[in-house]
Amino acid sequence: MKHWFVTTDGRLKARWESAFPASMATTPDKIVDQVQPGDVAWLTTMVENWSELIPAITANGAIVVILSYVPNDREALKALDLGARGYVHTLAASDVLIQVALVVSNQGIWVGQELLAKVVGGTFKALQKRQQGAEHQQSDYLNLLTERERGVALAVARGATNKEVARQLDITERTVKAHLSAIFKKLAVRDRLQLILKLTPVAERTLEQF
Repeated sequence: MKHWFVTTDGRLKARWESAFPASMATTPDKIVDQVQPGDVAWLTTMVENWSELIPAITANGAIVVILSYVPNDREALKALDLGARGYVHTLAASDVLIQVALVVSNQGIWVGQELLAKVVGGTFKALQKRQQGAEHQQSDYLNLLTERERGVALAVARGATNKEVARQLDITERTVKAHLSAIFKKLAVRDRLQLILKLTPVAERTLEQF
């Protein structure tokens, strides 16, 4: 696994090199051809077409983390929706970058604690105060799934881990993973966070109040 830092000038910052001594610096026009499956591409929002590069890089099987000098909730959600697995300040310390890499390389999602709290809080509120139209939309999505898949999807939407879902439904974790793969494909989502937002359509709207 290689770490690629994509910047406008292709220069590597000292903190990045400190975090990942073998990391490589590159430019937006080269990264898509250079990145390999399992690599981590750290893409700064100073790159004009950063949003277009995310799906192009992930299509190669690589992981994308977005670096922003001015992090904000909407930009973070946009990055995640496009397929990025992490969103962090460009000036983050090397130890933070190492933590981010560990999380995203193990299929996790990294966002700031404040945004995470808002998403989780917004999802909880949405589950409690769902609008009628949103209920119909959720029902439409769930109708695409089998009965067992619906059980898995709803458990995940409530925040259950694979192990907890397996225990609740009396199935193996391997079976849970298989169901999730099918669910992600049927609902056109990439990960658990997108699944939660898909099943709670009004959750994202709650961010507007912050």
